[in-house]
Amino acid sequence: MGQVLVFIEHDGTEIKNQVRNAITAGNKLGDVVAVVAGYNVGHIAKAASVIYGVRKVIVADDNVFSFALAEPLADLLVHLAPTYSHIIAASTAIGKSIIPRAAGLLDVQPISEVIGVIDENTFVRPIYAGNAHATVRSSDARKLMTVRATSFDPAPPNGSTAPIEILEVAIANTKSRFVSAEVPKNERPDLVAARVIVSGGRGLQNGDNFRKLIYPIADKLCAAVGASRAAVDAGFVPNDCQVGQTGKIVAPDLYVAIGISGAIQHLAGMKDSKIIVAINKDEDAPIFQVADYGMVGDLFSILPELDRELDHLS
Repeated sequence: MGQVLVFIEHDGTEIKNQVRNAITAGNKLGDVVAVVAGYNVGHIAKAASVIYGVRKVIVADDNVFSFALAEPLADLLVHLAPTYSHIIAASTAIGKSIIPRAAGLLDVQPISEVIGVIDENTFVRPIYAGNAHATVRSSDARKLMTVRATSFDPAPPNGSTAPIEILEVAIANTKSRFVSAEVPKNERPDLVAARVIVSGGRGLQNGDNFRKLIYPIADKLCAAVGASRAAVDAGFVPNDCQVGQTGKIVAPDLYVAIGISGAIQHLAGMKDSKIIVAINKDEDAPIFQVADYGMVGDLFSILPELDRELDHLS
């Protein structure tokens, strides 16, 4: 077994939850070395050094990495690549941006959305919107991959501290520049990490109904709010709420699907949830095929009643 480089994604304040799942995948392949890139990220490196399985942390601390632009991060991975048999990132927007770029520069085939590790050369990934799983074997000398966080348990703190090494490397970025960022403020749990998710679909009819009917229930359940692509495309909620193949992949303990028919695209993003509850007026809606509990009826009658019942329980 070789050395595995795991990219540590962070927001400048803390490590993204999905990274711990990626480290678990890396531990199945060899000794994990974590790479932290950013500006003034010593606290991130310390947090990474105590994650179970991390043998060493490499820190690339430079202003060029301040805004997590894909091009300099991909160049960094290429610079580090000769030492490692596998390079892994969580399957997030950033991970899916840098791994294919680095793979292209290294002339290897990236492996996306890995959900299982059979051995150091063989992996399982979903195809056909998750309706089938493909076992793929790579003969590349170096494997670059993104891993689906919901398929691996998060690596816990291990109680010890891995050594931290400062990397002295000059990475230039002439291809892109940071203009601005708009980060939505959300007092509810992060969608990907939430234990409970309440999602709405096109059946809510408009954004006002989302706010009146979905948000109160989500708040009482301490849940994140999700949505189908149809609801996002219709402007009911922001696109960071989208669950599905082209949105966020989630696997909470409880997923409540309200007014969601259950298109393949949406099911691909939530069908691994431990318990799925569906509310829909169409008894033949595909969502009922994956639901553990289903209620056929008018959501405009059911949700106010559910809201009142939750009041009685609180």
